[in-house]
Amino acid sequence: MNSGFVPVIRQPTLPSFWRSLLYFSIYRGFVALFFLGAVLIFGDAVSLGVQSPTLFRWIAIAYLAVSVFFLLAQVRYRQHFDIQLTGQVIVDILALTLMMFASGGQKSGIAMLLLVVVSGAGLVGQGRMVLFYAALASVAVLLEESWWALVIDSTPADFFTAGITSLAFFAAAIAARLLARRVVSNELLAIDRGQQLDAQLKMSEQIIHDMEGGVLVVSAEGEIQMSNPQARFLLGLPFDGLSHTLPQTVRDRLNVWQVSHAETAETLFFHTTNRQLRFRYIPSSRMLDDALLYVEDLEKLNLHVQHQKLAALGRLAANMAHEIRNPLAAISHAAELLAEDRTDAFRYRLATIVHDNTLRLNRLVTEVLELGRRDQTSRELIDWNNFIDRLMEEIILHNASAATRITITTPSQVRVWFDPGHLHRVLWNLLTNALRYGSEKKGAVQVSVKKMPSKFLQIDITDDGSGIDKALQAQIFEPFFTTHTAGTGLGLYIARELCEANRASLTLLPNDSGAHFSIMLEGSLCP
Repeated sequence: MNSGFVPVIRQPTLPSFWRSLLYFSIYRGFVALFFLGAVLIFGDAVSLGVQSPTLFRWIAIAYLAVSVFFLLAQVRYRQHFDIQLTGQVIVDILALTLMMFASGGQKSGIAMLLLVVVSGAGLVGQGRMVLFYAALASVAVLLEESWWALVIDSTPADFFTAGITSLAFFAAAIAARLLARRVVSNELLAIDRGQQLDAQLKMSEQIIHDMEGGVLVVSAEGEIQMSNPQARFLLGLPFDGLSHTLPQTVRDRLNVWQVSHAETAETLFFHTTNRQLRFRYIPSSRMLDDALLYVEDLEKLNLHVQHQKLAALGRLAANMAHEIRNPLAAISHAAELLAEDRTDAFRYRLATIVHDNTLRLNRLVTEVLELGRRDQTSRELIDWNNFIDRLMEEIILHNASAATRITITTPSQVRVWFDPGHLHRVLWNLLTNALRYGSEKKGAVQVSVKKMPSKFLQIDITDDGSGIDKALQAQIFEPFFTTHTAGTGLGLYIARELCEANRASLTLLPNDSGAHFSIMLEGSLCP
């Protein structure tokens, strides 16, 4: 059942409130010290304590002691702001009222200090107790005046003055309340805007820091005011965080750009870093004297353009391969039909050649289509033991000798991050190649897994064959390179591309006998 009770969440007191309360406490201490010093030094020469010098002196001493106590307590214990402020205001009203009584009443002028206390409390506090402070001061002044009327002597004019003073307390309290509310709202707005600005500045700094291109803020004299790491790398400047001047080549061109005072783009060659850089100069605005320089590596830009062209060609090749499969299937089917008639040996031989080459072309088309799917990666955590067991079952169906020729060594429970379809394609290619070139001995092909630093695993696949000629090792991952007459030359190339798409790497390692391929991928060993 909903009781309708909504809990009140108290906002934390701002540091500026405690700072204002500290100033208020210091003011109280000076007032108490002034009263005590005036009585001790000047004595009867001033009108303070004329009614009861002893009472005034003891009140001034107690007021000074309590002021010091409040000051020390606030420095050491910054909690319960409202309680501390209320206690201090009550002590102020009580002490000043007693000193006003000991000095002959309102004629002493001490009542004006009560007005300062009420106004100060309204400005220092959060405004919820201001009217209470004004009412408390008014009651104290009226009680003091009533005591004079009942015990000593008083006139109606004195009561009228006390009433005017009380009205002044409430007027000052309300004015201070409205002013304090406006000041607090402006302060909260400034704090919020400051936090937003600080977050935006940090985000902008992080974006500039991570930009692939270089960014420089330079003065009119060529002094670097700000820069990101990429700009320092491209210009060959040290990464010490200190201010440096632009290289002489850029500084000379900067003087030319500044004359035109217009956005300019120019390409410069740096012999020190052996790079061709493109500079984009943005002149200073009316408010700032510093100019902005964007630096880009043309080699990286050209490489990016080349990658885009290759990607477009890859998509085109995949689409063409898809379109080729239909007529290729028709040619293969026609060749099979022609091969059924064996009465003409020459025609049968030609039909067999056509059929065999259509099968080879079909494998090539399949490889190209597989290459086009390298970017469609869906990595997941794979149980290696179950995966390799299922893969071995498929390989054994195609090559029964694989049951004895392949030996798998797994130290413990293994988990790897990979796309299951891609991992199947990579291992199928490597294991079938190892079976093709390895011997018929038991354990001719070895598959092992070992732990590497930083959450990486290494899968090694070795065979005892003749190995790969050193002159050919640099070409084995190139597309359409093959030493097998029935191969397409895309197997290892696609295997490496699929590994890179899964944040892994496929490399050929040196080996005493046979070939040794290694896959470095993310994973873990569970004992």
